This record gives sequence, C-alpha cells and structure tokens, in this order.
Amino acid sequence: MVETSQKSPQKRHGIKILAISPHPDDIEFGCGGTLLRYGQAGSELYQLILTDGCVGGDPVTRKQEQEKAALVLGTKKIFWAGYHDTEMDASRTLIRKIEDVIDDIHPEVVLINYPEDTHQDHRAAARATISATRNVKEVFFYESPTSVHFNPDIFVDITDILDEKVKLLELHASQVEKTSIKNLRITEIAKAYATFRGVQGRVRFAEGFRGLRVLRSIDDRMCL
Repeated sequence: MVETSQKSPQKRHGIKILAISPHPDDIEFGCGGTLLRYGQAGSELYQLILTDGCVGGDPVTRKQEQEKAALVLGTKKIFWAGYHDTEMDASRTLIRKIEDVIDDIHPEVVLINYPEDTHQDHRAAARATISATRNVKEVFFYESPTSVHFNPDIFVDITDILDEKVKLLELHASQVEKTSIKNLRITEIAKAYATFRGVQGRVRFAEGFRGLRVLRSIDDRMCL
C-alpha cells in the first residue's frame, strides 16, 4: 500500500495520531515527514517520549530539542514517561504508562518503532506498545538506524517535505554528529533512507512503515 500523492491528504485529515519514541529524536528520523504531512492536513499530533536521552547527552538539552521539534511539527502535547536510557523494559509498568496516554487522547493511529532492533530500549518500547495498543484500530511500525530486517509494506511520499524533515532532525543539534559511522551525520543517513524507500515506493523520497493493524473502508484513502 502506497501513499503517492505529494499533496496533503484530503480525507481522514482530522484524525488523532500518537507517535511513540524510545528516545528524543527517534520520531523525527522514523516518521517526521509523515507527521509533517498529516499535521499540515489538520490531524492532531501527540508524542510520547519514553526516555530522557541521558546516555546520548544531557537530558535537559535533549528535552529542549524535542520540544523545539514538536513545536515545528505542530504537536498538540508531548507526554514524557520518565525512564532513563537503557533502564526500560517491557514491563506492566511501561505498558500501563502507554495505556494511560492512549486513554487520555484516544488516538485513531499509533506509530511506534519496529520491534526487531539492536537497541534494548527500542525492543522494549515496541513490545510494550504492541500490548498497550491492543484496542487501537491502526498501529504502524517505523524504522530507525538500528532496526533489523525491516521490510516496509506501506510507503508515504515525502518528496516535497524532505528538507523540512532534515530541519527537524537538525533541531536535535546535540545528536546530529552522533552516529555509529565516522564523519556521517544523522541527516545524511535520513536522506539515504528516504532515497531507498522512495525507490521501493516508486517515488523520489519516502518513509516506510509496516502495519501491525490497518483498518480501511472501501472509500478511504490511505492515511499511512
């Protein structure tokens, strides 16, 4: 399933979307372009950030960076779960924290990172979200640089807003240079991913998703 239009979607634009992120900046990398498109189309955007990013940098700075990016996205509210990096597991406590946010905002769509991942926080976040969203109609997985065996079956065309996505990532200034590859910025990795997913989706630039649960009526246009 592919969303190929370069214009903002005209149907189902008033939905509530909750994007869940293991760390500050995971959302912007995995689905920043998609959130930009649907926010511009009138959807209500919410974020749940599970950790404070303390291993990757100063937590106060990382929170400020996330808030700046959320403001540009037009996020209505950010929720913070309060975990420290690497200290999160898919426990009942984490599931309950995610459920509380879902019960508060009643999202039609939830976005979470793909479960197969080399980072333990990412694995825990995805497993807990799968349980917590059991009553949510639509749940999609986005990818991160540490995702493993990610094979998307849904593509969102971000050709006209890739530059805006890059600017979102640049707002996480403390993290731009922190990649596992010397002299390669996270923005360059994001562009490479967008090119590859675009080729798969038969457009110039795209973000890829896998659907855990996708509900559509016959006259619906794709939301994701």
